[in-house]
Amino acid sequence: MPVRIYRPAKTAMQSGKGNAKAWVLEFEPAAPKQADPLMGWLGSDDTTQQVRLKFATQEDAVAYAKRKGLEFEVQAEAVKKPCAPKNYADNFRFDKLEFGRF
Repeated sequence: MPVRIYRPAKTAMQSGKGNAKAWVLEFEPAAPKQADPLMGWLGSDDTTQQVRLKFATQEDAVAYAKRKGLEFEVQAEAVKKPCAPKNYADNFRFDKLEFGRF
């Protein structure tokens, strides 16, 4: 059963990195989701899609997958490019004002 090991990116709804420190092991879907004819909800018989295991390090996640005999794929972390610091007051600098545009 294939699994995916990755480190999730921080969500756009927070500025901190609190939930983005752990490595996550997720099972790949074995069956497609199907729409329920009565309610229209999506569902599947595959319960492994509900399992998300968190590990402190990538090595711990890989060791767990090897110990359980799981096929795994480690996704590399995205390289974070720091942005240049910006100052709100620079929006109102005198040398940036354009006169005549209203």
